[in-house]
Amino acid sequence: MPGALDGIRVVDFGQYVAGPLAALWLAENGADVIRIDSPAGPRWSDQANAVLQRSKRSIVLDLAAEEDRDLAAQIVSAADVAIENFRPGVMDRLGLGWERLRERNPRLIYCSIPGFPEGDPRADVPAWEGIVSAAAGLYNPGRWSPPKVTFNPVPLASSFGAIIAAHAVVAALIARYRCGSGQRIEIPLFDAAMQLIGPFAGTANGDLPQAPNTNASWDRPYQCKDGRWVDVSPPFRAMPRFAERYLSKEVLDSGVADLYATNPENVEKLHEILAALYETKTAAEWEEESNREVGNGIVKVLTTAEWLRDPHALDTSCVVKVQDPELGDTAQAGHPVVLTKTPMGVRGPRHEVGADLAAVLAEAANADTSLPAGEGAEADLTLPLEGFKVVDTTQVLAGPTVARVLAEYGAEVVKINDPHPQGPGGAAAHTFVNSGKRSILLDLRQAEGRDILDRLVDEADVVLQNFVQGAAGRLGLGEEDIRERNPEIVYTSVSCHAYGGRRGGYRGHEQLQAVTGMELRLGGGRPQRANLAVCDLGTGHLGAFGVLLALFHRLRTGEGQHVQVALSRSATMLQVPFMIDHANRQWSEPSGPEATGWGPLNRLFQGKDRLFYVFATDLDRLHRVIGLEDSTIDDLEARFSTDTAATWVAKLLHVGVAAAVNPRDFRENMDDPVLQERRLSVVREHAGIGTVRSIGLWGRFSRTPPQVTFPVSAMGWDGPQIVEELGLEQEYDKLVEGGAVGVTAAG
Repeated sequence: MPGALDGIRVVDFGQYVAGPLAALWLAENGADVIRIDSPAGPRWSDQANAVLQRSKRSIVLDLAAEEDRDLAAQIVSAADVAIENFRPGVMDRLGLGWERLRERNPRLIYCSIPGFPEGDPRADVPAWEGIVSAAAGLYNPGRWSPPKVTFNPVPLASSFGAIIAAHAVVAALIARYRCGSGQRIEIPLFDAAMQLIGPFAGTANGDLPQAPNTNASWDRPYQCKDGRWVDVSPPFRAMPRFAERYLSKEVLDSGVADLYATNPENVEKLHEILAALYETKTAAEWEEESNREVGNGIVKVLTTAEWLRDPHALDTSCVVKVQDPELGDTAQAGHPVVLTKTPMGVRGPRHEVGADLAAVLAEAANADTSLPAGEGAEADLTLPLEGFKVVDTTQVLAGPTVARVLAEYGAEVVKINDPHPQGPGGAAAHTFVNSGKRSILLDLRQAEGRDILDRLVDEADVVLQNFVQGAAGRLGLGEEDIRERNPEIVYTSVSCHAYGGRRGGYRGHEQLQAVTGMELRLGGGRPQRANLAVCDLGTGHLGAFGVLLALFHRLRTGEGQHVQVALSRSATMLQVPFMIDHANRQWSEPSGPEATGWGPLNRLFQGKDRLFYVFATDLDRLHRVIGLEDSTIDDLEARFSTDTAATWVAKLLHVGVAAAVNPRDFRENMDDPVLQERRLSVVREHAGIGTVRSIGLWGRFSRTPPQVTFPVSAMGWDGPQIVEELGLEQEYDKLVEGGAVGVTAAG
C-alpha cells in the first residue's frame, strides 16, 4: 500500500542515532531515502545499524574530495529533504550547507540536528549523548522516587531529537505544499531533550496548585510468586474495584488502603499488605487477571529480549522481523505510529554500503524539481497548520502533548475536559501540555454536552481521544461515529499498549514502560522507572508526527484516516539502539543504580559541588588538563572531587574534551539567560492560574517557525466564548445549570 510520503526523496547524511532514526521513519512512511556514507562506512559500527539503515538505499561519497561533494550537491538538488546532524558550520565548510543548496533547489527542506544550536556558547562542543543529556538535566531525579541522580543508558536526547526532527520535516512539507517554498530547520538535541522536563519545569518559578499526594504503595513494582515482577499503573479508577476484590474488610475499614492515606505508617502498612498479596500469584497471572476482571493497569515486567519476542509486540508492529544481510533473522524495533490508509512498512533490510550509487546518480541527473500543479497557492502562510482545527478530548500527558505540538504549528485547538474528573490533576502539567489551547468542560454523558462536541467535530480537521479501548464508541466518540459526521477527519487514538494485540484493551500510564524492558535496564534487574515521563511525552510527539503525516496525505488526496500511537510503541522507539535481537546477540549495556556511564572516560563524575559528564577519547587528552597531568583512570574520581564541576568542565573544554555540568535541578536551566533569549524558557501569565515559567520553543524554521503559543487558562475558562461561537450563547446558563457545561473553579 502507498505511504503518506510516497514521491518524497530524502538524502540522509546523518550518523549515530538521531539523523538516521528520523530518516528511517520517513523511509517507512514511503519516502525514498538515500543514505550517504564515507568510504569507511557508518561512523558508528554497531548492530543497531540493522535497524537504523533498513528501508534505505546506500551510496558512498568522500565528502573530503571536491568531486564527491559536487556529486552530493547534485543528489540533494534532486531531493525534497536533506538531513544532517553535524555540529553547526560543518556542512557549510564542506560547501553543502543550506545557503548553497537552496540556490540549486529552492524547494529543499534542509534539516539540521546538531547537539547544541547555532549561536549557543556550546555549539562547538562534541555533543555526545551523555553530554547533551547532562546539560539538559536529564540525569536529575525530577519529582519521582527514588530521589537519586541516575545514569540512564537510553539515548533520550538523541531519540527525542529524531522524533521532533521527523515531525518537523513533515510540517515543513505541509508548509511547502501550501506556500511553495522550502526552508531550513534546526532541531538541536539539547532543545529536544528539554521537552522531557516540561511537566516538571512549570513550578520552577512560583508555586502552582499541585495534584494531591497519593499513597505511594499503590503505585510501584511488586515481586510475585514466581520471583518475577509486576508494575502497577496509578489506580485512580480501578483501585476501589481492586481493593474490594483482593483486600479484607478489616483492611478496607481501617482506611489504610485509601488512595489518599499518605502518612508514613499507612504507606508502609499498605506496602506490607500488597507485597504479601502479590506473592500469592505469578506475575503473568496478576497481569491477566487484574486487567480482565478489575481493569487495573498491571503488567509483567519484561526484559528487552523478552519484549522483542513478545506476541503482543509482534502482533502490533511495535516489533518487526527482518532478515538482515549480516545478522540473519532479527527481531527489531518496529513502527512508531499506525496509519490505517497509508501504513508504515519495512521497505527491505539495509543495503550493502554503496550499493546504489549508479542508480541514484542517474536519477538525479534526470530529476524534475518543478512545483507540481496546485501547490504553493498560499504564499503568505506563516505557520504550517494555519487554519486547521483540532478537538482534543485526551487527558493527562501523552494525548494533550499531541495537540500542544499541533498548536505550536499553528492549529486552533479546543481542549475538552470532564467537569467531574476521577483522578487528581495539577496546574503544573496543565500549563505545559495544554499550552496554546482554549478549554471547555463538557459532560459527554449528557446529550447537550455531546451536541456541543458534535458541533466542534463538524468544523474540525483532527479529533484526538485516549479512552480505554471501546469506551469512545460507548460515548458515541468512536471513529465510525465521528467519520459519519466528518468523513475526511484525521481520527487519532492514544493508548497504553497499542491496539491489535492481547494487551490492546489494558489500562495504563507511564509506569507501564516496564513491559518493554526499560525498567529492568535502568534498575539492573530490579524494576526502576525512568525519572521523567519519557513514554508519555515521546508518545505525544510521535502522535504529532502521525497526525502531520495524515494531514499531508489528506492535502494531496482528500482522504482522512485513523492514526494510532501508544506508550509501548514509544518506549520501544526510545530504546532503538537496544531493540534488536538475533542469534549472536550479547546484552552488555550499562544498567543499574550504580552505573555512571558507558565507560571509564565516558561517564558522570562527582565534582566538589555537583555532577558533570565527561567524554574523552583517550587518557592522553586528559593529561593536558591542569591538575590531571599524571592521572590514571583509577584516580580520576578522587581528582575530580577536589574542585567544582564548572571549573573542571571549563578546563576540559579548553583542551577539546567534551564535558557538561549536570544542573542541580530544573530551575537552574530554566533561569539560564541563554535559554530565555532563545525562547526555550518563557514566562507567561495564565488566566485563573498565575505567572508560570515554562518550556517554550524546541526548534527553528527559516520560513514557517513554530510559535510560542498563548498561555492556557484554567480548565474551562474559555467555555462561554466557545459556546457563543457555536451559536448557543442564549442557552449557556441552562447548559451550566444542567451540568452539561462546567465552570472553572478559578473563575
